[in-house]
Amino acid sequence: MSIQVVRPALNFQGSVALPGDKSISHRYAMLAGLAEGTTRLSNFSTGADPHSSLDCMAALGAAVVRKEDGTIEVTGTAGEFVQPAGALDCGNSGSTMRMLAGLIAPHPHTFTMIGDHSLTLRPMERIRKPLEKMGVRMDLVDGHAPITIHGGPLKAIDFDTPIPSAQVKTAVLFAGLQAEGTTSLSESVRTRDHSEHALRAFGATLLRTGERLSIPGGQKLKAIDATVPGDLSSAAFFLCAALLFPESNLILDSIGMNPTRASLLDVITALGGRIKVLNVEEQHGELIGTIQVNTTPGGFNGTTISGALSAQLIDELPVLAAIAPYTRDGITIRDAKELRIKESDRIALVAQNLRAMGAELTEHEDGLTIPGGQQLHGAQIDSGSDHRITMAFAIAALRATGETEIHGAEAAGISFPEFFTLLDTLSQR
Repeated sequence: MSIQVVRPALNFQGSVALPGDKSISHRYAMLAGLAEGTTRLSNFSTGADPHSSLDCMAALGAAVVRKEDGTIEVTGTAGEFVQPAGALDCGNSGSTMRMLAGLIAPHPHTFTMIGDHSLTLRPMERIRKPLEKMGVRMDLVDGHAPITIHGGPLKAIDFDTPIPSAQVKTAVLFAGLQAEGTTSLSESVRTRDHSEHALRAFGATLLRTGERLSIPGGQKLKAIDATVPGDLSSAAFFLCAALLFPESNLILDSIGMNPTRASLLDVITALGGRIKVLNVEEQHGELIGTIQVNTTPGGFNGTTISGALSAQLIDELPVLAAIAPYTRDGITIRDAKELRIKESDRIALVAQNLRAMGAELTEHEDGLTIPGGQQLHGAQIDSGSDHRITMAFAIAALRATGETEIHGAEAAGISFPEFFTLLDTLSQR
Protein backbone atom coordinates (compact mmCIF):
# COMPACT_ATOMS: atom_id res chain seq x y z
CA MET A 1 0.00 0.00 0.00
CA SER A 2 1.34 3.41 -0.95
CA ILE A 3 1.53 6.37 1.44
CA GLN A 4 0.80 9.91 0.23
CA VAL A 5 1.90 12.81 2.40
CA VAL A 6 -0.29 15.91 2.18
CA ARG A 7 1.02 19.20 3.58
CA PRO A 8 -1.13 22.17 4.59
CA ALA A 9 -1.82 24.80 1.93
CA LEU A 10 -2.10 28.58 2.12
CA ASN A 11 -4.61 28.92 -0.72
CA PHE A 12 -6.33 27.02 -3.52
CA GLN A 13 -6.25 28.55 -6.98
CA GLY A 14 -6.03 27.65 -10.65
CA SER A 15 -7.82 26.35 -13.72
CA VAL A 16 -8.26 22.66 -14.45
CA ALA A 17 -10.08 20.33 -16.84
CA LEU A 18 -11.10 17.08 -15.18
CA PRO A 19 -11.13 13.58 -16.68
CA GLY A 20 -14.42 12.31 -18.08
CA ASP A 21 -17.41 11.58 -15.90
CA LYS A 22 -17.23 8.05 -14.56
CA SER A 23 -20.99 7.44 -14.62
CA ILE A 24 -21.36 8.59 -18.22
CA SER A 25 -18.24 6.71 -19.34
CA HIS A 26 -19.66 3.42 -17.97
CA ARG A 27 -22.92 3.87 -19.84
CA TYR A 28 -21.36 4.97 -23.12
CA ALA A 29 -18.95 2.01 -22.99
CA MET A 30 -21.73 -0.53 -22.46
CA LEU A 31 -24.14 0.86 -25.03
CA ALA A 32 -21.31 1.22 -27.56
CA GLY A 33 -20.55 -2.47 -27.07
CA LEU A 34 -24.17 -3.37 -27.85
CA ALA A 35 -24.62 -0.92 -30.73
CA GLU A 36 -23.99 -1.31 -34.43
CA GLY A 37 -20.96 0.58 -35.80
CA THR A 38 -17.92 2.24 -34.24
CA THR A 39 -18.41 4.68 -31.36
CA ARG A 40 -15.70 7.27 -30.72
CA LEU A 41 -15.46 8.67 -27.19
CA SER A 42 -13.26 11.65 -26.27
CA ASN A 43 -12.32 12.49 -22.66
CA PHE A 44 -13.33 9.00 -21.49
CA SER A 45 -12.76 8.51 -17.76
CA THR A 46 -9.20 7.62 -16.79
CA GLY A 47 -10.42 5.78 -13.68
CA ALA A 48 -10.03 2.03 -13.42
CA ASP A 49 -13.78 1.34 -13.01
CA PRO A 50 -15.02 2.43 -16.46
CA HIS A 51 -12.12 0.58 -18.04
CA SER A 52 -13.47 -2.56 -16.37
CA SER A 53 -16.65 -1.91 -18.34
CA LEU A 54 -14.62 -1.57 -21.55
CA ASP A 55 -12.79 -4.81 -20.82
CA CYS A 56 -16.10 -6.60 -20.31
CA MET A 57 -17.34 -5.27 -23.67
CA ALA A 58 -14.22 -6.67 -25.33
CA ALA A 59 -14.84 -10.04 -23.69
CA LEU A 60 -18.40 -9.98 -25.09
CA GLY A 61 -17.23 -9.48 -28.67
CA ALA A 62 -16.82 -5.73 -29.10
CA ALA A 63 -13.56 -4.37 -30.52
CA VAL A 64 -12.09 -1.82 -28.10
CA VAL A 65 -9.21 0.43 -29.18
CA ARG A 66 -7.54 2.89 -26.80
CA LYS A 67 -5.88 5.60 -28.92
CA GLU A 68 -2.74 7.47 -27.89
CA ASP A 69 -4.68 10.75 -27.64
CA GLY A 70 -7.01 9.17 -25.08
CA THR A 71 -9.88 8.61 -27.51
CA ILE A 72 -11.69 5.29 -27.07
CA GLU A 73 -13.10 3.51 -30.13
CA VAL A 74 -15.63 0.73 -29.59
CA THR A 75 -16.92 -1.28 -32.54
CA GLY A 76 -20.09 -2.83 -31.21
CA THR A 77 -21.64 -6.26 -31.59
CA ALA A 78 -24.82 -5.02 -33.31
CA GLY A 79 -26.93 -6.48 -30.51
CA GLU A 80 -25.34 -9.94 -30.44
CA PHE A 81 -22.99 -10.56 -27.53
CA VAL A 82 -20.83 -13.69 -27.78
CA GLN A 83 -20.18 -16.30 -25.12
CA PRO A 84 -17.13 -14.94 -23.25
CA ALA A 85 -14.11 -17.22 -22.93
CA GLY A 86 -13.99 -16.72 -19.18
CA ALA A 87 -15.56 -14.76 -16.35
CA LEU A 88 -16.41 -11.09 -16.85
CA ASP A 89 -14.07 -9.31 -14.42
CA CYS A 90 -15.71 -6.17 -13.03
CA GLY A 91 -12.72 -5.28 -10.85
CA ASN A 92 -13.79 -2.87 -8.09
CA SER A 93 -16.77 -1.57 -10.03
CA GLY A 94 -20.25 -2.08 -8.63
CA SER A 95 -21.53 0.09 -11.49
CA THR A 96 -20.13 -2.35 -14.03
CA MET A 97 -21.54 -5.42 -12.30
CA ARG A 98 -25.05 -4.12 -11.64
CA MET A 99 -25.65 -2.36 -14.96
CA LEU A 100 -23.97 -5.05 -17.06
CA ALA A 101 -26.27 -7.67 -15.55
CA GLY A 102 -29.24 -6.04 -17.25
CA LEU A 103 -27.39 -5.57 -20.53
CA ILE A 104 -26.27 -9.19 -20.93
CA ALA A 105 -29.34 -10.94 -19.47
CA PRO A 106 -31.31 -11.18 -22.76
CA HIS A 107 -28.46 -12.94 -24.59
CA PRO A 108 -28.56 -16.76 -24.90
CA HIS A 109 -25.33 -17.52 -23.07
CA THR A 110 -24.12 -18.23 -19.56
CA PHE A 111 -22.21 -15.34 -18.03
CA THR A 112 -20.26 -15.27 -14.78
CA MET A 113 -19.34 -11.89 -13.30
CA ILE A 114 -16.58 -11.59 -10.74
CA GLY A 115 -14.78 -8.75 -8.96
CA ASP A 116 -12.18 -7.95 -6.34
CA HIS A 117 -12.67 -8.66 -2.63
CA SER A 118 -14.41 -5.33 -1.98
CA LEU A 119 -16.90 -5.91 -4.77
CA THR A 120 -17.80 -9.39 -3.49
CA LEU A 121 -18.98 -7.77 -0.24
CA ARG A 122 -21.41 -5.36 -1.93
CA PRO A 123 -25.14 -6.19 -2.16
CA MET A 124 -26.40 -7.55 -5.49
CA GLU A 125 -29.81 -8.84 -4.42
CA ARG A 126 -31.29 -5.50 -5.45
CA ILE A 127 -30.77 -6.28 -9.15
CA ARG A 128 -31.84 -9.91 -8.91
CA LYS A 129 -35.46 -9.11 -7.98
CA PRO A 130 -36.45 -7.00 -11.01
CA LEU A 131 -34.40 -9.06 -13.48
CA GLU A 132 -35.89 -12.34 -12.29
CA LYS A 133 -39.36 -10.83 -12.78
CA MET A 134 -38.33 -10.32 -16.41
CA GLY A 135 -37.35 -13.98 -16.73
CA VAL A 136 -33.64 -13.93 -15.90
CA ARG A 137 -32.13 -16.92 -14.10
CA MET A 138 -29.45 -15.56 -11.81
CA ASP A 139 -27.25 -17.29 -9.22
CA LEU A 140 -25.70 -15.30 -6.37
CA VAL A 141 -23.64 -16.34 -3.36
CA ASP A 142 -25.59 -15.20 -0.29
CA GLY A 143 -26.78 -12.15 -2.22
CA HIS A 144 -23.30 -11.25 -3.45
CA ALA A 145 -20.90 -11.82 -6.35
CA PRO A 146 -19.80 -13.90 -8.10
CA ILE A 147 -22.96 -13.75 -10.19
CA THR A 148 -23.92 -16.29 -12.84
CA ILE A 149 -26.58 -15.27 -15.36
CA HIS A 150 -28.28 -17.82 -17.58
CA GLY A 151 -29.36 -15.52 -20.39
CA GLY A 152 -32.41 -15.79 -22.59
CA PRO A 153 -35.55 -14.01 -23.83
CA LEU A 154 -37.05 -11.50 -21.39
CA LYS A 155 -40.52 -10.04 -20.95
CA ALA A 156 -41.37 -6.48 -19.98
CA ILE A 157 -42.34 -5.59 -16.41
CA ASP A 158 -43.73 -2.68 -14.40
CA PHE A 159 -41.35 -2.03 -11.52
CA ASP A 160 -41.31 0.34 -8.56
CA THR A 161 -37.74 0.86 -7.33
CA PRO A 162 -37.67 0.18 -3.55
CA ILE A 163 -34.50 2.22 -2.95
CA PRO A 164 -33.06 5.18 -4.88
CA SER A 165 -30.48 3.60 -7.18
CA ALA A 166 -29.43 4.78 -10.62
CA GLN A 167 -27.61 1.46 -11.08
CA VAL A 168 -30.73 -0.65 -10.46
CA LYS A 169 -32.75 1.66 -12.70
CA THR A 170 -30.15 1.28 -15.42
CA ALA A 171 -30.06 -2.52 -15.16
CA VAL A 172 -33.83 -2.61 -15.70
CA LEU A 173 -33.71 -0.13 -18.60
CA PHE A 174 -30.87 -2.00 -20.31
CA ALA A 175 -32.80 -5.27 -20.00
CA GLY A 176 -36.07 -3.62 -21.04
CA LEU A 177 -34.40 -2.25 -24.18
CA GLN A 178 -34.03 -5.85 -25.36
CA ALA A 179 -37.18 -7.41 -23.84
CA GLU A 180 -40.56 -8.23 -25.36
CA GLY A 181 -43.06 -5.45 -24.67
CA THR A 182 -42.66 -2.08 -22.94
CA THR A 183 -40.91 -2.02 -19.58
CA SER A 184 -41.79 0.73 -17.11
CA LEU A 185 -40.41 1.69 -13.74
CA SER A 186 -41.02 4.43 -11.24
CA GLU A 187 -38.67 6.01 -8.72
CA SER A 188 -39.95 7.99 -5.75
CA VAL A 189 -36.59 9.81 -5.53
CA ARG A 190 -35.27 11.06 -8.87
CA THR A 191 -31.80 9.58 -9.42
CA ARG A 192 -29.18 10.74 -11.92
CA ASP A 193 -30.49 10.40 -15.46
CA HIS A 194 -27.30 9.67 -17.42
CA SER A 195 -28.75 6.35 -18.61
CA GLU A 196 -31.79 8.03 -20.12
CA HIS A 197 -29.63 10.54 -22.00
CA ALA A 198 -27.19 7.85 -23.14
CA LEU A 199 -29.94 5.56 -24.42
CA ARG A 200 -31.47 8.39 -26.43
CA ALA A 201 -28.04 9.38 -27.77
CA PHE A 202 -27.59 5.85 -29.15
CA GLY A 203 -31.01 6.05 -30.82
CA ALA A 204 -33.38 4.44 -28.32
CA THR A 205 -36.89 5.67 -27.59
CA LEU A 206 -37.50 6.33 -23.91
CA LEU A 207 -40.41 8.17 -22.29
CA ARG A 208 -40.82 9.82 -18.88
CA THR A 209 -44.19 10.72 -17.41
CA GLY A 210 -43.84 12.14 -13.92
CA GLU A 211 -42.04 9.55 -11.80
CA ARG A 212 -42.49 6.78 -14.39
CA LEU A 213 -40.07 5.80 -17.15
CA SER A 214 -40.99 3.47 -20.00
CA ILE A 215 -38.84 1.86 -22.67
CA PRO A 216 -40.14 -0.26 -25.58
CA GLY A 217 -38.27 -3.51 -26.14
CA GLY A 218 -36.65 -4.82 -29.29
CA GLN A 219 -34.77 -1.61 -30.06
CA LYS A 220 -31.45 -1.44 -31.91
CA LEU A 221 -28.68 1.04 -31.14
CA LYS A 222 -26.40 2.98 -33.48
CA ALA A 223 -22.84 4.15 -32.75
CA ILE A 224 -22.16 7.78 -31.80
CA ASP A 225 -19.29 10.25 -31.52
CA ALA A 226 -19.28 11.91 -28.11
CA THR A 227 -17.18 13.89 -25.66
CA VAL A 228 -17.61 12.83 -22.04
CA PRO A 229 -18.11 15.85 -19.70
CA GLY A 230 -15.66 16.37 -16.85
CA ASP A 231 -16.59 14.39 -13.75
CA LEU A 232 -18.60 16.44 -11.24
CA SER A 233 -18.08 13.84 -8.49
CA SER A 234 -14.32 14.23 -8.95
CA ALA A 235 -14.77 18.01 -9.00
CA ALA A 236 -16.46 17.77 -5.59
CA PHE A 237 -13.08 17.37 -3.91
CA PHE A 238 -11.71 20.55 -5.45
CA LEU A 239 -14.97 22.45 -4.85
CA CYS A 240 -14.69 21.58 -1.16
CA ALA A 241 -11.00 22.57 -1.15
CA ALA A 242 -11.95 25.99 -2.51
CA LEU A 243 -14.32 26.47 0.45
CA LEU A 244 -11.42 26.09 2.88
CA PHE A 245 -9.63 29.29 1.82
CA PRO A 246 -11.08 32.84 1.82
CA GLU A 247 -8.98 33.92 -1.19
CA SER A 248 -9.53 30.80 -3.29
CA ASN A 249 -10.28 31.04 -7.02
CA LEU A 250 -10.98 27.83 -8.92
CA ILE A 251 -12.03 27.44 -12.56
CA LEU A 252 -13.36 24.06 -13.72
CA ASP A 253 -13.47 23.72 -17.49
CA SER A 254 -15.91 21.52 -19.46
CA ILE A 255 -17.50 20.07 -16.34
CA GLY A 256 -20.73 18.04 -16.36
CA MET A 257 -23.66 20.14 -15.15
CA ASN A 258 -26.47 17.59 -15.36
CA PRO A 259 -29.43 18.95 -13.32
CA THR A 260 -29.83 15.61 -11.48
CA ARG A 261 -26.29 16.15 -10.18
CA ALA A 262 -26.73 19.88 -9.45
CA SER A 263 -27.57 19.24 -5.78
CA LEU A 264 -23.82 19.30 -5.11
CA LEU A 265 -23.53 22.84 -6.45
CA ASP A 266 -26.53 23.87 -4.33
CA VAL A 267 -24.83 22.53 -1.18
CA ILE A 268 -21.52 24.20 -2.07
CA THR A 269 -23.44 27.49 -2.39
CA ALA A 270 -25.21 26.91 0.93
CA LEU A 271 -21.85 26.35 2.61
CA GLY A 272 -20.57 29.73 1.38
CA GLY A 273 -19.27 29.00 -2.07
CA ARG A 274 -19.87 31.44 -4.90
CA ILE A 275 -20.36 29.71 -8.27
CA LYS A 276 -20.37 31.61 -11.55
CA VAL A 277 -21.26 29.81 -14.79
CA LEU A 278 -18.94 31.13 -17.51
CA ASN A 279 -20.17 28.93 -20.36
CA VAL A 280 -22.65 26.10 -20.90
CA GLU A 281 -23.66 23.92 -23.87
CA GLU A 282 -25.52 20.66 -24.49
CA GLN A 283 -24.11 17.47 -26.00
CA HIS A 284 -26.22 14.30 -26.30
CA GLY A 285 -28.58 15.62 -23.63
CA GLU A 286 -25.79 16.32 -21.13
CA LEU A 287 -24.96 19.88 -20.08
CA ILE A 288 -21.26 20.79 -20.16
CA GLY A 289 -20.07 24.07 -18.69
CA THR A 290 -17.17 26.09 -17.32
CA ILE A 291 -17.62 27.38 -13.79
CA GLN A 292 -15.68 29.68 -11.48
CA VAL A 293 -15.75 28.99 -7.76
CA ASN A 294 -14.61 31.07 -4.81
CA THR A 295 -15.91 31.89 -1.35
CA THR A 296 -18.29 34.59 -0.20
CA PRO A 297 -16.97 37.02 2.44
CA GLY A 298 -17.61 35.57 5.86
CA GLY A 299 -18.77 32.32 4.31
CA PHE A 300 -18.25 28.67 5.20
CA ASN A 301 -21.51 27.98 6.94
CA GLY A 302 -22.83 24.62 8.05
CA THR A 303 -25.77 22.62 6.72
CA THR A 304 -27.93 19.54 7.22
CA ILE A 305 -28.12 16.89 4.51
CA SER A 306 -30.94 14.35 4.79
CA GLY A 307 -33.79 12.66 2.95
CA ALA A 308 -33.70 12.70 -0.85
CA LEU A 309 -30.70 15.02 -0.79
CA SER A 310 -28.59 12.33 0.89
CA ALA A 311 -29.43 9.90 -1.91
CA GLN A 312 -28.57 12.48 -4.56
CA LEU A 313 -25.22 13.30 -2.90
CA ILE A 314 -24.25 9.79 -1.80
CA ASP A 315 -20.85 9.86 -3.56
CA GLU A 316 -19.99 13.36 -2.35
CA LEU A 317 -20.93 12.90 1.31
CA PRO A 318 -17.48 11.68 2.46
CA VAL A 319 -15.68 14.85 1.36
CA LEU A 320 -18.44 17.09 2.72
CA ALA A 321 -18.07 15.29 6.05
CA ALA A 322 -14.27 15.62 5.93
CA ILE A 323 -14.44 19.44 5.73
CA ALA A 324 -17.31 19.74 8.23
CA PRO A 325 -15.09 20.50 11.28
CA TYR A 326 -13.81 23.64 9.55
CA THR A 327 -17.31 25.06 8.97
CA ARG A 328 -18.79 27.60 11.33
CA ASP A 329 -21.91 25.62 12.24
CA GLY A 330 -21.02 22.02 11.42
CA ILE A 331 -22.59 19.51 9.07
CA THR A 332 -25.19 16.87 9.90
CA ILE A 333 -25.70 13.95 7.51
CA ARG A 334 -28.65 11.57 7.98
CA ASP A 335 -30.59 9.04 5.87
CA ALA A 336 -27.31 7.89 4.32
CA LYS A 337 -27.12 4.29 5.52
CA GLU A 338 -26.19 3.30 1.95
CA LEU A 339 -22.70 4.66 2.75
CA ARG A 340 -22.07 1.63 4.93
CA ILE A 341 -22.21 -0.74 1.93
CA LYS A 342 -20.06 1.13 -0.55
CA GLU A 343 -16.43 0.18 -1.30
CA SER A 344 -16.00 0.43 2.47
CA ASP A 345 -18.16 1.36 5.45
CA ARG A 346 -17.74 5.03 4.65
CA ILE A 347 -19.56 6.28 7.75
CA ALA A 348 -17.25 4.33 10.05
CA LEU A 349 -14.09 5.27 8.16
CA VAL A 350 -14.94 8.97 8.03
CA ALA A 351 -15.61 8.92 11.78
CA GLN A 352 -12.40 7.01 12.51
CA ASN A 353 -10.21 9.28 10.43
CA LEU A 354 -11.75 12.54 11.62
CA ARG A 355 -11.18 11.43 15.21
CA ALA A 356 -7.57 10.60 14.31
CA MET A 357 -7.22 14.22 13.15
CA GLY A 358 -8.63 15.48 16.47
CA ALA A 359 -12.28 16.07 15.60
CA GLU A 360 -15.26 15.55 17.86
CA LEU A 361 -18.35 14.03 16.22
CA THR A 362 -21.29 11.70 16.69
CA GLU A 363 -21.65 8.62 14.51
CA HIS A 364 -25.18 7.44 13.67
CA GLU A 365 -26.28 4.27 11.94
CA ASP A 366 -27.35 6.39 8.97
CA GLY A 367 -24.89 9.28 9.12
CA LEU A 368 -22.81 11.70 11.16
CA THR A 369 -23.16 14.87 13.21
CA ILE A 370 -19.96 16.90 13.00
CA PRO A 371 -19.74 20.19 14.94
CA GLY A 372 -18.04 23.17 13.34
CA GLY A 373 -15.36 25.49 14.67
CA GLN A 374 -12.76 22.73 15.03
CA GLN A 375 -9.10 22.69 13.98
CA LEU A 376 -7.74 19.40 12.69
CA HIS A 377 -4.16 18.21 12.95
CA GLY A 378 -2.14 15.92 10.71
CA ALA A 379 -2.53 12.20 11.31
CA GLN A 380 -2.20 8.78 9.73
CA ILE A 381 -5.29 8.15 7.61
CA ASP A 382 -6.65 4.68 6.84
CA SER A 383 -8.16 4.84 3.36
CA GLY A 384 -9.72 1.39 3.64
CA SER A 385 -8.64 1.02 -0.01
CA ASP A 386 -11.57 3.33 -0.82
CA HIS A 387 -10.94 6.01 -3.43
CA ARG A 388 -13.41 8.52 -2.01
CA ILE A 389 -12.04 8.23 1.53
CA THR A 390 -8.51 8.69 0.18
CA MET A 391 -9.38 11.89 -1.65
CA ALA A 392 -11.72 13.28 1.03
CA PHE A 393 -8.99 13.27 3.67
CA ALA A 394 -6.43 14.72 1.30
CA ILE A 395 -8.76 17.74 1.16
CA ALA A 396 -9.20 17.84 4.94
CA ALA A 397 -5.39 17.78 5.27
CA LEU A 398 -5.03 21.07 3.37
CA ARG A 399 -6.23 23.07 6.41
CA ALA A 400 -4.80 20.80 9.12
CA THR A 401 -1.75 21.65 11.20
CA GLY A 402 1.20 19.45 10.27
CA GLU A 403 1.51 16.74 7.65
CA THR A 404 -1.07 14.04 6.99
CA GLU A 405 -0.13 10.54 5.81
CA ILE A 406 -2.77 8.77 3.73
CA HIS A 407 -2.23 5.02 3.71
CA GLY A 408 -3.52 3.12 0.70
CA ALA A 409 -3.49 6.29 -1.41
CA GLU A 410 -3.28 4.27 -4.63
CA ALA A 411 -7.04 3.73 -4.26
CA ALA A 412 -7.57 7.17 -5.85
CA GLY A 413 -6.78 5.53 -9.18
CA ILE A 414 -10.13 3.71 -9.10
CA SER A 415 -11.85 6.91 -10.19
CA PHE A 416 -9.29 9.74 -10.46
CA PRO A 417 -5.65 8.72 -11.16
CA GLU A 418 -4.59 12.36 -11.67
CA PHE A 419 -5.98 13.50 -8.32
CA PHE A 420 -2.80 14.03 -6.32
CA THR A 421 -0.97 15.66 -9.23
CA LEU A 422 -3.80 18.15 -9.81
CA LEU A 423 -4.23 18.72 -6.07
CA ASP A 424 -0.57 19.69 -5.79
CA THR A 425 -0.88 22.02 -8.80
CA LEU A 426 -3.87 23.88 -7.34
CA SER A 427 -2.62 24.05 -3.72
CA GLN A 428 -0.64 27.24 -3.02
CA ARG A 429 2.06 26.73 -0.42
